[in-house]
Amino acid sequence: MADYLPKFKPGQAVTLTAGATAVVGGRLVEVSTASAVIPATADSAKVVGVAGFDAATGESVTVYTRPSGVHRLVASAAIAVGAKVIAAADGKVATIGAGTNPVGIALTAATDDLDVIDVLFI
Repeated sequence: MADYLPKFKPGQAVTLTAGATAVVGGRLVEVSTASAVIPATADSAKVVGVAGFDAATGESVTVYTRPSGVHRLVASAAIAVGAKVIAAADGKVATIGAGTNPVGIALTAATDDLDVIDVLFI
């Protein structure tokens, strides 16, 4: 077999396109179509990372990919330190509860919607 090098390494920034919905910087994004992302939806299994900045539909956006790194993410409700978190609506994060697709572990706590917390990707 010939030598192989990955196109991108885990945790690197990659450039994708904002898909059918604009994305917000600092929020989770999921793959929607080939090389395109949209804001992550609740308990999405398609989360690829965090948008580096706001991007309108069709614009290029930097995405900091999973599965490594600590990211400052927006909570959708209260989250305890150490809780596993999943994607929530609009690219926010929520406590896993009955969800099945964890994206990280809360390193700091949130007390309310729109609080920004540190999350270690898993």
